[in-house]
This record gives sequence, structure tokens and C-alpha cells, in this order.
Amino acid sequence: MPETGYPWPIETARLDNGLRVVVSEDRSVPVVAVNLWYDVGSRHEPDGQTGFAHLFEHLMFEGSVNVAKTEHMQLVQGSGGSLNATTNPDRTNYFETLPSEHLALALWLEADRMGGLVPALTQETLDNQREVVKNERRQRYENVPYGDAWLRLLPLLYPAGHPYHHPTIGSMADLNAADLATFQAFHTTYYAPNNAVLTVVGDASTSEVLALVDRYFGRLLPQPDIPPAPDGRVVPATGVPARETVTGDVPAPRVYLAHRTHPFGEPGYDAVTVLATVLGGGRGSRLYQRLADGARLAQPDSVSAFGVDLAHGPAPLIVSATARDGVTAEQLEAGLVEVLDGLADGVTEAELDRARALLTTAWWRQLATVDGRADILGRHTTQLGDPARAADRLAGWLSVTADQVTGLARDLLGEADRVTLTYLPEEKA
Repeated sequence: MPETGYPWPIETARLDNGLRVVVSEDRSVPVVAVNLWYDVGSRHEPDGQTGFAHLFEHLMFEGSVNVAKTEHMQLVQGSGGSLNATTNPDRTNYFETLPSEHLALALWLEADRMGGLVPALTQETLDNQREVVKNERRQRYENVPYGDAWLRLLPLLYPAGHPYHHPTIGSMADLNAADLATFQAFHTTYYAPNNAVLTVVGDASTSEVLALVDRYFGRLLPQPDIPPAPDGRVVPATGVPARETVTGDVPAPRVYLAHRTHPFGEPGYDAVTVLATVLGGGRGSRLYQRLADGARLAQPDSVSAFGVDLAHGPAPLIVSATARDGVTAEQLEAGLVEVLDGLADGVTEAELDRARALLTTAWWRQLATVDGRADILGRHTTQLGDPARAADRLAGWLSVTADQVTGLARDLLGEADRVTLTYLPEEKA
């Protein structure tokens, strides 16, 4: 298998109603992955409708015209398949992996809820799933230590009015205030064939896939008036660091440092990905070596550095660590800042080689599965306009030089536009 690229065929088509179709045939195992990306996420949500895209991630499993509540899940799992859905600021995706003999079932199910959810959506279903989302917010964000970090970092990184300012989970006030007609209008606007990419990877020919897709999706009507998302490419530099300190029920101090960088898909973001791996990629990373092993400021399993792959604005790079016993938040922050600032003095070829090896392994591990490939192709089609761009991803990482990493650190990771979020344990009686 070649070191770079995407060594499977990629075929594309577009239905008359605008649905983009990507097919990548692989006959090695009798399995097929179906992945549907909708170009709607929290960045598309108008004022007063935050959390809508995430709520529809739940509602899309609650029945459509020809499929009863939870039946979608039962049919896929009963056919030996698996399925799920996710939402982020840029998109929503729904995906199934199942024996290839059941490809028609998966495509019919996706088409039925694309075109048939609104007529089947009831007030009872809406109210039920609103409560599910509230419970998810409590379980994932509010009632776990450090759980609301992402909710706090976004408004510190992006000003009010920016499409990335609010989190995908949204505002409970917005979800409670909207009526059934408002939710139906949101679905009609965004969950349309001309706002979606359907990717099929695995044991199926392009002709077979396109015949089934045309049969099930071809009669769905396009939406002529999909409003564009707000432009998030420009975030005015304030030149002033942003800081928030939270005192709460956490076991130890934790510090997050975050910076706005480049959008996913640009060469600059390839350098961000390599830099994040140098910083936080396992026990050989700078953060681990200097803060967990060396100065012993951070708990070994707590140091991390990662970029969030957002394509329509300067994506964030987030670095974090949790303090060891007896270490203060101030000491931990100073250690993190020292490691970040040290990147501007250069990285070694050994560090780059290690990062390249880790990224290469992670890339091929995802491509080793048909569902991983389907997600990658759907991402590059939806966010970058061309599934073939996936072939450039690993090559982009491997071409990043030490000078590029150093220049990125010098230009974007300075104190002037740094966001610092600190958690402190509350005093116990």
C-alpha cells in the first residue's frame, strides 16, 4: 500500500435534485458503509435557534413517513449492521455499516428520513427529544469535572456573532422557546438533497449504487433557498489575552491554553496538525517529556494538544494539562506557557519524524475500515468540495518542515491572542 494518497477508486455523480454522490468500490469484504453528510451544523443556526442541528441528530432517529419510531435503528442492527450520527459546528452526519446485501435498505432508510421526517414530526416527539438533549447536557457538560470547558472556550475564542461562538449543544432557552413549526422549517431548509453528500464505500459497484440512489433519492425535491452560513474566516485580533477562572467541584487544578490558527484544509492547518502531535502525541511528546516526566507538574495521563478540524474559520489549537498533587494552577500554567514559547526556538528533525510516523499510522488506521473511508470522503467533499482532496491529506502532513512549525508557533501561539481557561477546586469544609 503506498505511503500517501487514497489507493481506492473514487467515482462521483450529482442527481438532478443536487444530491452529490461519492462511491469508492472495495470488494475485499462483503461490507458496505453509507455516510450522509448534511452541510448544516451549529455555525448555520440563526439567532434564537442554537442547538437545532444537534437536536435533529436525535430527531432523525424518531421516525419518518414510512419508518416508525426507533425502527431505523432496529432494521439496521437486525441486518447485522451498526449506525450512529454526530453533529459539529460545520456539519451533521448519519452513517451505517452493514453487510453489502442490505445496501438498498440503508439507502431507503436515509432517503425516507431526508424527505419524510417533517410530516411525521409531532409535538410529543419534539418535547421528548428536548428532554433527552437537556439530560445529555447535564451528563456530558454540567455534572462532570471540567465538562463545560468547550462551552467556555468557544465564546473566549470567537466574538459574539461569529458562527463558532456558540457550542453545538446550543441554548436550552432557544430549544424551549421554539415551537413545532419552527423546527419543521429548519429541517425543510437544510436537510435537502442539494445540501447533502452521500458516500458509499465497500462491496458495491458505482452503477449499482447510483441506480439505488436515483431510485430512492431522485424524487426528493431540492431546497432553492438555503441561506449561506455567516462568514467566519475573519476574527479581528484583539491583541489582548482572554482569561477565565472557574472554581468548582473538580479534583485538581486544570489549565487550558487555546489559540486560533488556520482553517482545516489549508496548508497552514497541516502544520497545526504536526505541531499538535509534536506537543501532545503520546509519551514522547514535548508536553509529556517536560511537564509529566521532567518537571513533574502535570498528571501523566492529562497532557494533550489537538486541533479542532473546523473548515470555515480559524480552527482552534487547544493545549491542556491537570496538575499533580501539590502543584498550583499558576505553576502548571507557567510550565505550559514555557513549552509553547519554546516551539518558537525550533523543533528537531527527530520530533518531526516521530510526529509523521504517528500521523501516518492514524491515517491508515482510519482508512483501513470502510466506514472510516466513507467519513473521510464525505468530509472532503462537504468541506473542501472534492473527495479527491483526501489523497492530499497525509502528503500535506509529511511535507511540513521544521521552519513551518517554528514560524506557526512564532506567529500564532504568542500571548497576545491567547485564551486561558483555569479550573480550581473549591474549598472543602
